[in-house]
Amino acid sequence: MSAPSNIANPTPPPARAPSLAPVYLFDGVCVLCSAAVAFTLRHERTPRLRFVAIQSAEGRTLAHDHAIDPDNPHSFLYIDQGVVAQQSDGVIALCRDLRWPWRAGVALTIVPRPVRDWLYDRVALNRYAWFGKRDTCLVPDAATRARFVLPDAL
Repeated sequence: MSAPSNIANPTPPPARAPSLAPVYLFDGVCVLCSAAVAFTLRHERTPRLRFVAIQSAEGRTLAHDHAIDPDNPHSFLYIDQGVVAQQSDGVIALCRDLRWPWRAGVALTIVPRPVRDWLYDRVALNRYAWFGKRDTCLVPDAATRARFVLPDAL
């Protein structure tokens, strides 16, 4: 007798696993935010982050899902393995992906969150006035372009 055949009931293909890359949602027209992305690219431990401009369709969806107005964002998001961090917690979570000495930023957890978030909010609310705003979204270089999700117009 032969072994049973799985032809009638083939094994379905495995479900596509979600990307394991952390997502960094940023304001692509903010000069400070774009500089923070460039800083992150220079100092990340490994090139594993996905950068999503809030002006993109995916960015707008992520913003809405986390109570951020994509037309007037008050925070960036850092999402790693389903854990979402905003404001100062997002900065601390991002620091875990940076090389030394920048990784030491995780020590900011000793500062109470209300104090950290108050300082974060002061910068976030004044970032356009203090640092400027671009007319168009950040355009990454060819070497890192595949790691970015940008508005379709780019």
